[in-house]
Amino acid sequence: MAIQSILNANPLPTYTPSTISTTGDERWLKRKQMHTRLWKSYRVRARSGTNVNSTAIEIPRQWYNLVADLSIKPPPQLHPKTFEPVKPQDLSPLFPDELIKQEATHERFIDIPEEVIDVYRLWRPTPLIRAKRLEKLLDTPARIYYKYEGVSPAGSHKPNTAVPQVYYNARQGVKNIVTETGAGQWGSSLAFACSLFGLGCEVWQVRASYDQKPYRKLMMQTWGAKVHPSPSNITEAGRKILQMDPSSPGSLGIAISEAVEIAAANDDTKYCLGSVLNHVLLHQTVIGEECIQQMEAIGETPDLIIGCTGGGSNFGGLCFPFIREKLKGKINPVIRAVEPDACPSLTKGVYAYDFGDTAGMTPLMKMHTLGHDFIPDPIHAGGLRYHGMAPLISHIYELGFMEAISIPQTECFEGAIRFARSEGLIPAPEPTHAIAAMIREAVRCRESGESKVILMAMCGHGHFDLASYEKYLQGKIVDLSFEEEKIKESLAKVPQVLA
Repeated sequence: MAIQSILNANPLPTYTPSTISTTGDERWLKRKQMHTRLWKSYRVRARSGTNVNSTAIEIPRQWYNLVADLSIKPPPQLHPKTFEPVKPQDLSPLFPDELIKQEATHERFIDIPEEVIDVYRLWRPTPLIRAKRLEKLLDTPARIYYKYEGVSPAGSHKPNTAVPQVYYNARQGVKNIVTETGAGQWGSSLAFACSLFGLGCEVWQVRASYDQKPYRKLMMQTWGAKVHPSPSNITEAGRKILQMDPSSPGSLGIAISEAVEIAAANDDTKYCLGSVLNHVLLHQTVIGEECIQQMEAIGETPDLIIGCTGGGSNFGGLCFPFIREKLKGKINPVIRAVEPDACPSLTKGVYAYDFGDTAGMTPLMKMHTLGHDFIPDPIHAGGLRYHGMAPLISHIYELGFMEAISIPQTECFEGAIRFARSEGLIPAPEPTHAIAAMIREAVRCRESGESKVILMAMCGHGHFDLASYEKYLQGKIVDLSFEEEKIKESLAKVPQVLA
C-alpha cells in the first residue's frame, strides 16, 4: 500500500516528557502534518462506503462536563478514614494535578491539549453506522444507528481517556503508571498510551479474564506493559484475598486495590483508572460530541439511546452530550443503560457511599453499589464485572434522567450473533448487552409500527473474545445471576455514612 509505505518511511517520534511542550521543531511539525493528511486521505477512501458523514465533522476540541449543567450537584467524595470531603492533596499520591482539577471542576468545557488531539487523529472521528442489514433481518421500521469505537488501536473506547491520562502524568514527570483491567480493553489502551509517551506500565488483570482472554495480555505486553493476574502475591491486598480463597476469580475491586497499593508506595508512580471517576467520563464525551454532529449532518434525532454499563465510561461518553441537549429542550430521547443480570449495580444495588476498591483504600463515593467486596460470577463480559456504578451516572439515575435494565448473557450472545451475521462486526461481550436491548426495542417497533430512531453505543470489537463465542456456539454458556444472600452479605459491609 503506497500510503502506508510513505508513513512507515516517515514515522512520527515518540512523545516523551521532554518533547511534549516543545513547539519549535519545524521538521517534526511538517512530518506530523504530512502524516495527518495522508492518514485522513486513507481513512476517507477506506470507510466512505460505511460511515455516516464521519469525514464531514471535526474531532472535538473540548471535553464536556455534565456537572456544570446539573442544578443539583453530585455528592462529594469522602476521605476513607475521616469521612470528610476529600481535598486535592488527598488525591495527589495517586493522580497528577490536572486530573485532580478535572475530577472536581464545575467548568462546562475543558480544552483538549493539542498533543492529545494529535494522537486522537489516529482513529477519530469514529464512524456512525446505520445497521440497515440488521433492520432488514429484524423486519423493523426502526432506524438503528451505532457509534463504533472499535476502530481505535486498542479496539475499544478506552484510549479516549488513556491518552490524556498518560499525557498529564508525563507532563508532570511521572515515570510509571499502574492500573487494573477486567476484560483487558483498559489495560491494553493504557499500555498503548504509555508506549507513545515513554512511561512504564504495570497492569493487574482480573484473574477470570486473565485466563479467558490471553491475547489481551499479549497485546499489553507487546506495547511494553507488565501484566499480573489479580489477586496476586505481589501486594498485601492480593495476598489477603488468596489466603481466604486460593482459587478466587478476582474482581475489578480487588485489582484496583492492588494497583493503588503500588502507586501509594512509590513516589515516581501514579495510578490510572479506566472508568467510574468524573475525569474519565469527561474524556469519553468526545464520543457523544462527535455523534451529535454526525446525527445532525444526516438530519436524524435519536428517540432512544442505549449503552452497556459496567463502570459507566462508554455509556456516559455517548449520553452526556445528548443529556445536555435534552436539558436545553432541543431533543427528548429516552436514555437506557443495560447491565448484566449477574452484576446489576444500577437495578439491584443500593445508592450509598462505598469504597471503589475491595481493600477500602480509595475515597468513598456515593454510587449504586453491590458492596465493595462483592465478587461477581465470571461472566464473559469481564469489563462489566464491577461492584459499583460511576457516581455521576448514579446521580443522574437518581435524578430520573435515565433508566436501566439488566439482561442475561445468553440473550446478549444471541443478539451478538445476529448482529455479526448481518452487520459483519463481531462485538465485544460488553456491548452485546446494548445490542440485546436494541433488538428488544426494534422488535417492539415492528409490533407497534413505530419508526423510532435508535442510537446504540458499540464500544469495541470482540476479536480477542472469540473463546467466549466458541463456548456460546457450543452451547456451553449458561445464564449467571446474582445471589440475593451473597449481595446481602456484601452490602452489610458498606460503610455507614450519613449523607
